[in-house]
Amino acid sequence: MNIKEITNREQWREFFSKLGSPSFLQSWEWGQLQEKMGYTTLRLGIYEKEELIGIAQVIKIRAKRGNMLFIPHGPLTSGQSDILPVLLLYLREIAKKEKYSFIRIAPIFEDNNNLRQMFKNLNFRIAPIYMHAERLWMLDITKDEETLIKEMRKTTRYSIRKAEKEGVVIEKQTGEKAVNSFWEIYEETADREGFIPFSKSFIQNEFDVFNETGNALFLFGKVNNKVEASALIVFTQSTAFYHQGATTHSKIPVSYLLQWEAIKEAKKRGCTLYNFWGTLQSGRTPKNWGGLSLFKQGFGGYQVDYVPTQDYIISPKYYLSFLFEHYLKWRRGI
Repeated sequence: MNIKEITNREQWREFFSKLGSPSFLQSWEWGQLQEKMGYTTLRLGIYEKEELIGIAQVIKIRAKRGNMLFIPHGPLTSGQSDILPVLLLYLREIAKKEKYSFIRIAPIFEDNNNLRQMFKNLNFRIAPIYMHAERLWMLDITKDEETLIKEMRKTTRYSIRKAEKEGVVIEKQTGEKAVNSFWEIYEETADREGFIPFSKSFIQNEFDVFNETGNALFLFGKVNNKVEASALIVFTQSTAFYHQGATTHSKIPVSYLLQWEAIKEAKKRGCTLYNFWGTLQSGRTPKNWGGLSLFKQGFGGYQVDYVPTQDYIISPKYYLSFLFEHYLKWRRGI
């Protein structure tokens, strides 16, 4: 096997789609977003002879939490389980040469003891905190709308119908003002719920890079022309991702109808899955995620657990990051 950088956007996208485009964090657009935020991105191809068998988008991060090479929801492979040792050797050389203190991988492999042991055998250790969702809630949307409604929790069906009766209007937007409209309610949500929000520039850049290819959409739930809930949905060929959300917690169940409209939009685009993103996971996510998780689970679907985020130590400076992230874990109420 050998590893080479991929600089051809279409080659990357073609292989990404061939593997089912399971996470937008390995999309070409996500790399563009990281570059807009000041990071360097490596898009690596793993080849067996001349055949491309895997890809890994690597983000070079120098930050307060530490200097790392980070693979978000990757690598993606066509089935070969032996690419990790080859990839590790390649990244280890870069990390030593460029003075990164550790390599972090947030795998997209479904969790099991064999895979955990594989990482352990390669001298990885479980990271103190997650970087991206490790426990997700997924919904198969290949079923017809009537079946999807029927398989929802009874209270979820009731809430959707109530929102419709109360005159809730769901608007879809991709215009310049969409980010500002979302930010107003998102900032309010963060203050109320006590979480650290993404910066406005991050939201703007995330929307911009995915919107360039038609793969981002804001939905706004309005009551009497006032926004009561909003969501940013990111699309790949196979999946719609509910990545950013905000709500005023109106007495009218606006968020339920908004999610249902997002699911229907995903079906129209030919997606087969709707990914509600992260849910409560003891020891890994904040304890107050319980209510949000129940909300997502009410739409039907199933839980997917990925192998926990893994760290490979390059230098003793890693332990400064380790201590800092344990502090972050405490701050987040985990």
